[in-house]
Amino acid sequence: MTKRVFEDIKAGLEEAIAIAQGDIGEARIHVPSSIDVRGLRKRLGLTQGQFADRYGFSIGAVRDWEQGRATPEGATRAFLLVIEREPEAVERALRAA
Repeated sequence: MTKRVFEDIKAGLEEAIAIAQGDIGEARIHVPSSIDVRGLRKRLGLTQGQFADRYGFSIGAVRDWEQGRATPEGATRAFLLVIEREPEAVERALRAA
């Protein structure tokens, strides 16, 4: 486990304790520091092109993320996290748009 992952987990636990004790009223939103785009795409059973088309990314961006030439920005990492956790909900929302 990397030090960064440990620090993220520790911060989340400290925040949960503070919320439970009533010290803070609202939880902060935690955007992951990294997303395994290749792993996510493969778990969904999609090619790079299918993944890009389905979720509105350029295929070049997907390739760059997977090959480590670029890193998704904060909002994109948050969107990728939602795709990872609730892919069907994202697809429904995008189809309805």
